[in-house]
Amino acid sequence: MPDTSSAPVLLGNQPGSFPHSVLAERHPAIIRQVREAFPYEPGQHRVLDELLANCTKGEIEPLPADAHDRGLWETWGLRAYTGRSWFDVPWLWSESWFYRRLLQAVGYFGPGPWRGIDPFRPFKLAELDSRETDEELAALDDLAGLPAGEQAQALLHGSLWGNRADLGFRLSAEGARTADAAPGLVADDSDRLWDLLGDSGTGTLCLVADNAGRELVPDLLLIAHLLAHGRIGRAVLHVKPYPYYVSDATTADVVDALRRLTGAGGAAAAYGQRLWSALADGRLTLRAHPFSCAPLPYEQMPGDLRADFASAALTVVKGDLNYRRLVGDRLWAPTTPFPDVTAYFPGPVAALRTLKSDVITGLDARTEAELVAAEDQRWRTSGTHALIQVSTPG
Repeated sequence: MPDTSSAPVLLGNQPGSFPHSVLAERHPAIIRQVREAFPYEPGQHRVLDELLANCTKGEIEPLPADAHDRGLWETWGLRAYTGRSWFDVPWLWSESWFYRRLLQAVGYFGPGPWRGIDPFRPFKLAELDSRETDEELAALDDLAGLPAGEQAQALLHGSLWGNRADLGFRLSAEGARTADAAPGLVADDSDRLWDLLGDSGTGTLCLVADNAGRELVPDLLLIAHLLAHGRIGRAVLHVKPYPYYVSDATTADVVDALRRLTGAGGAAAAYGQRLWSALADGRLTLRAHPFSCAPLPYEQMPGDLRADFASAALTVVKGDLNYRRLVGDRLWAPTTPFPDVTAYFPGPVAALRTLKSDVITGLDARTEAELVAAEDQRWRTSGTHALIQVSTPG
């Protein structure tokens, strides 16, 4: 790793900063939305009210003595941070702690009737069942007649842009080249990504998923294409073991997405059926490792997860949160080389990310200067820019 002395860990204690707005504004709004999405009982409402007060004005408290994951969280820093303001500990840790406490408040981990009920499921299903999703899936029919290479590039951009996936599906159909069709890209190592995948049909792709719904569907489509065209022999899709960050994908969300595909008709249904079969015969495997919900950077990943990634021909890390965990949630100079901050990673790794937070590495000086001149620092968090970055060991 490069010298971190000039790249402070992001905290939420600076009013006006993006991390502060998440802790002070977004989290209370999420509590209100979750309260309204379910007919929760009085006890749950009381605990949600307590969480609202605690996360904005209180201090970090220990988990109950009988919490199933108390030992994990103590390993992840809970003992060190207990008694401190949510705003004065690393932002990544504080955000993750919020979602853990929210699940506790609604009874997700408890012994009662609300055990295992995803508080974010209504929002995920509404997006998955939307008219926009219908349009994006219908666009797959046009994509089917294009050469495999053009399909792959379009699906890669669909996965990159997530809920702007319609852009990705239509890139090649319009006959446009990447540089013209995706002006929001601030870094593009897609050629290196394709080189790593090769065409032997024997390697394993690990894909660390980000969001469910309209962002998970393009990830699944990309996997289906790579399997069908012999770019990989096997895929491992890493999802969250429990609901996290509102829309992060769990196993249940994968099943919902597959059902949405298989029920859509046309090319979408064919993709869905291929993925269903790939799960059944082991060419596609799901992983829900506890560390996927850890409040820590991937540099601190445990040995079994490291071994998973080391055995892959390529690990694709999706989305903004996973990018923060990949490079460390620090305010790096934007020109800090991406391979330097990911040198610890045990195998080739690619980041596909839409920019929605302050963390960024791997830009050239000219690109950074142009972005700042045009948008000041808004380009870091607006979601209108994206990147594809690749790093290989050694």
